[in-house]
Amino acid sequence: MPADRLHLVRHGEVHNPERVLYGRLPAFRLSADGREMARQAAEFLQGLERPITSLVCSPLQRTRESSEPFTELFGLDPVVDERVIEPTNVFEGTRMKRALMNPLNWRFLMRPAVPSWGEPYASVIARMNRAMTDAWTRTESGDAVIVSHQLPIWVTHLDVAGLPAKHDPRNRRCALSSVTTFERRGAGWAEVGYAEPATSAGSIDVGAV
Repeated sequence: MPADRLHLVRHGEVHNPERVLYGRLPAFRLSADGREMARQAAEFLQGLERPITSLVCSPLQRTRESSEPFTELFGLDPVVDERVIEPTNVFEGTRMKRALMNPLNWRFLMRPAVPSWGEPYASVIARMNRAMTDAWTRTESGDAVIVSHQLPIWVTHLDVAGLPAKHDPRNRRCALSSVTTFERRGAGWAEVGYAEPATSAGSIDVGAV
């Protein structure tokens, strides 16, 4: 039997004092609050009293660290999967407001439906779907958890809902350490839950691509 449910968990708050868009840049770790957020996400799933039997995370430091409470609470070693990583973005390492004031950067904004500033949404959706399907089928029973990033989780939500992938990044419903839950229905996915179990008041969340 495959998994019962699959939970996409976003990482916790990142230590980002310069407030740059960090993307795939190395060495962006969780803040102290981010570690607590990650634990709250794991405790939330533990509180549902559903068996978590499979754990996947992206290779970036912030998602590896966010998977640690799941290892502690459920005794699982994460499988690192490149397919659930943050997308590429030409603006990573910059402060967005400053970057957008430079006319040389305006060419990257010409096709927001793609988007022209990074990896196409269609590519992100496709690789996330493959990773989710593999995690689902690899999990013999119980639930699977994938610790990923805001944009991959959000465009997956849009695709499953039958909505266009083009969106305003400021309006994503994917808070730090949030949990978006899916079930497999026939050949596709159905979203069955969304929760924000982490205390995020005062958190800094400006680094997502």
